[in-house]
Amino acid sequence: MLRTARVGLRVTPAQRRRCFGLLVAAGDVWACALDMNRWRRQRGLAPIINFQQLCRELHKAGPGAFGDLNSPCAEGVLRRYSDAWFAAAKRRAEGDASARFPRRKRRLMPVRFRYGGFAIDGQRLRLAVARGRPRLWVRLDRELPYPVGQIRSVTLLNEGARLFVEVTAEVPVATYPPGTEPDPARLAGVDLGVIHQYAVAGPDGEGLLVSGRAMRAEAHLHLKDTKYRRRAVAQRAPKPGQAGSRRWRKYRARQRKLEARHKRRIKQGQHEAAKQVIQWAVKRRIGTLRVGDPRGVLDLEAGRRHNQRLRDWRPGYLIRCLKDKAEQAGIRVELVDERGTSSTCPVCGRRVPKPVGRGFTCMHCGFRGHRDLVGGANIARRGPGGSITTKDSFPAVITHRRAGRHLPGAGPSRRDPRRRPHHGTAQGSPGRPRPAPPPVGSRSPMARINQHGHSTTNVA
Repeated sequence: MLRTARVGLRVTPAQRRRCFGLLVAAGDVWACALDMNRWRRQRGLAPIINFQQLCRELHKAGPGAFGDLNSPCAEGVLRRYSDAWFAAAKRRAEGDASARFPRRKRRLMPVRFRYGGFAIDGQRLRLAVARGRPRLWVRLDRELPYPVGQIRSVTLLNEGARLFVEVTAEVPVATYPPGTEPDPARLAGVDLGVIHQYAVAGPDGEGLLVSGRAMRAEAHLHLKDTKYRRRAVAQRAPKPGQAGSRRWRKYRARQRKLEARHKRRIKQGQHEAAKQVIQWAVKRRIGTLRVGDPRGVLDLEAGRRHNQRLRDWRPGYLIRCLKDKAEQAGIRVELVDERGTSSTCPVCGRRVPKPVGRGFTCMHCGFRGHRDLVGGANIARRGPGGSITTKDSFPAVITHRRAGRHLPGAGPSRRDPRRRPHHGTAQGSPGRPRPAPPPVGSRSPMARINQHGHSTTNVA
């Protein structure tokens, strides 16, 4: 199976200019394909969309037409254009009128170097360039997570004015000693959520809750900071058709950098959460994960606030992370309909009003339990037909895990120290934010932090 890891680059100013030159040259190839087909459409000619025909038109330009970009990398851009065109045509043939053909130009396009177009020497990476150009060596900011012999391609890309490479390697499926491999007959149900990104109800009365409060706080504060910055520069924003000032361009560059950093933080947290679920499942020899698919709620219009919460949640990416890690661990993932699972009693099977908090109480049989684990237990009992088929025991032993410890401020505290009250004067407000506990050894053993955030020392 193929796995991809993103690694940052440490480059000199000259290397940076050459790397961005490669990205710009790839964008020029994409723009040439768009302009050529636009010109042919205006004259009533059929578009050139076949990969072989596009390559013939590319080689007519001659060597050196796109700077340091060599022919295999330019052909990779044309392959991407051809695949996008045929994918849109297939969707339109199936009745999807919203499918669009490639039409937008991009200044920077990712450049893929396939096997033979790169060389790796420790933390040094050589990228292939056009014939006659000086060699391009760059340094990676960390060791590659895969053996060099397993790497199949390297993709150069830009995110928020930073250079990265995505390393794709072919890794084998995990092997286990006899008697410890995942058993397909042992299954667990997974309920996706915002407060708990993964709520897993497993066999033998065990459950797992992976908290996503730190990532929710990160999304909340990022949105708040974005609103503040937009208000601050609203008066300096250029009018339609007016060129922006130097200050405006610097603000836009800073905004793109912060957006890219926020996305990296959220992605890393979601991968950490999925990794914890797979590690928990491997220890218990769980071979099948039934995951409730909540993506149907994304099509519902529920107001701008709730739509923003769903956008920050990204359930599709959570499912993709779980599938990717489960495939490497040899665990099968099944998607089932999760409708009604959090409002159905796992004991008597009757519907109850959906609770507001985390606690679930059945008014018919008196059952009590965690609402997210109730959803996971009902998902585990749903087969392909979507009905409850078994009556397993509800999890009594619950393991709590947290994801997103890399986020600023999300240290060893029980709650995210950056958590802010949504309604400062409302009854039951969490009150003033408190700082995170000090690192070990930063203060004397007698030092404490009072409710106002000040350090105090108890004197005997």
